[in-house]
Amino acid sequence: MIRLLFYVVLVSALGFGFAWLADRPGDLSIVWQDRQIEMSLMTAVTMVVSLVAAIMITWWLIRTILYSPRTVARYFRASKRDRGYQALSTGLLAAGAGDAAMARKMNKRTKGLLKADQEPLIHLLDVQAALIEGHHEEARKLFEAMAEDPETRLLGLRGLYLEAQRQGADEAAQHYAETAAEQAPHLPWAGAAALSYRTREGKWDEALQLLERQRQAGTIEAKAADRTRAVLLTARARDHVDSDPSSARDDALNALKLAPAFPPAAVIATKALLRQDNLRKAARILETAWKANPHPEIAEAYVRARIGDTSADRLKRAERLEKLKPLNPQSFDVVARAALEARRFELAREKAEASARLQPSEGIYLMLADIEEAETGDQGRVRHWLSQAVRAPRDPAWTADGYVSETWEPVSPVTGKLDAFEWKVPVEQLAGPSLDNQPPAQAFDRAMASLPPIRETAASAPEKASTFETATPIADPLVEAAASTEHASEAPGPAGASKPAAVIDAEVVPGTAPVAARTNGSGTASAGDSGPAGKGDPTMATTVGQGKTDAAREATALEVAAEDAAAKTDTKPETEQAEADPEAEARAKEENFLTHRPDDPGIDVNAEPEKPGRFRLF
Repeated sequence: MIRLLFYVVLVSALGFGFAWLADRPGDLSIVWQDRQIEMSLMTAVTMVVSLVAAIMITWWLIRTILYSPRTVARYFRASKRDRGYQALSTGLLAAGAGDAAMARKMNKRTKGLLKADQEPLIHLLDVQAALIEGHHEEARKLFEAMAEDPETRLLGLRGLYLEAQRQGADEAAQHYAETAAEQAPHLPWAGAAALSYRTREGKWDEALQLLERQRQAGTIEAKAADRTRAVLLTARARDHVDSDPSSARDDALNALKLAPAFPPAAVIATKALLRQDNLRKAARILETAWKANPHPEIAEAYVRARIGDTSADRLKRAERLEKLKPLNPQSFDVVARAALEARRFELAREKAEASARLQPSEGIYLMLADIEEAETGDQGRVRHWLSQAVRAPRDPAWTADGYVSETWEPVSPVTGKLDAFEWKVPVEQLAGPSLDNQPPAQAFDRAMASLPPIRETAASAPEKASTFETATPIADPLVEAAASTEHASEAPGPAGASKPAAVIDAEVVPGTAPVAARTNGSGTASAGDSGPAGKGDPTMATTVGQGKTDAAREATALEVAAEDAAAKTDTKPETEQAEADPEAEARAKEENFLTHRPDDPGIDVNAEPEKPGRFRLF
């Protein structure tokens, strides 16, 4: 565009000049070597301009002829480069689509058109083709060669890091991540991997330095960096709280500045201050943290901050927390526990019931059961609160990747992720059929009918002794406590063998506790009999007349069935049983459907195991 504009201006200037000369005619006389040449001014100017144009055109022709071989070579070289880049682009697209054959073909064509030392993307295409074909050893060697080239060093380090992770070579993966993080702290993958490895090993100082470099490089947001720094400072303070309380106090206080609602930092800062006999400042920190986030660990540290306090003193401190955070279920819970310890049962019951109304949980109902046990000893009301605890949501806990810890940890023991622990309700196991809004007997029958038949019942076990397996029931702490104090009574059977008074068939699902029906003294099944009047929650298992718990009856039934199955020798073959029982085949198909995973291709026995290569650390 600029060149075209220049030509327009030049032509306009020439036209304006000739028009100006045409309006002002004149003669031009030249004397040279006794010869006089006369002509008009317009003719002289036209001759000069034509001469200049002829010289320029002649020079252009001479220059074109002289440089024509170079120009032709440049043209073919550019055409070859364009075809090479086109093949390279097609190869990369094929590699991204998973077409290994096309990627190899384009890679070979690209190498013939371009020089590998001038275009690093050729190495990338070669590596991608090797990875698609499953040639990991070849890919690792290519990555090592790329890591030695300054232009492709970071790409090679990332490839070696991923390959080391795939083969489980954690030491090599850590080396590559650390090397990449030192050379380029702005790389997110290198910084995150190096930070993860350092935190797993407890190198908090090095992790803080790396985090600061990442923050300066701009690879991490300021808010996320503050949270991560608070977690690292809290972890370092926790390790030094016993050996160096001063540094632990400073780290914990700095963490609280970055994350005011972080309970572990407040608790660790309190421990460090209490070791320095600074109770007033520790209490002030806990009160501030309680206002920001009412957490049970903060309440426990505040109530028991001073050694030697009586239960009445601890109750006063708990009431102080309630004033700071009124109408909060956690505040009611703290006061209720302190009141129970001080044997203020009325106050404890009032606060516990208020907390249960606001936020029902397993722990608050268990505490109500403890209050009834301590004050009245009424076993009916105790069982009532225990049944409520069974159906209530679980209490929150420190949870990370499905792992539940009693205390806060900076790193997940499952995945090694930093700041993975959260204070929340742990993930529940898959629940069975809902029994709400159903009569006890009907709910129990429906629940039993919905369970998949994955093993023979105890009553039919003697008929198939070859395939019977004794299931070990999952023990319930409450049932075990009741069963340990009672003895199982047995009634003689028709053949004189010792059998339980009532044996009820039950089906067991793997990973869950066996479900057993309640029985009375006459041997008939019943459900929902609990409490003094025989009425209660269907989830509480009780036995009338025999004084035996459901777990004891189930265990006794399984033992007797196993003995009978082992003693019976004239059993029917499995095929005859299938013919005698038409429903056996249907049950087997249903069991196979429940246990088979169609998405799992299984293990290829003919496949050769991959030999892990050795990574070269440099």
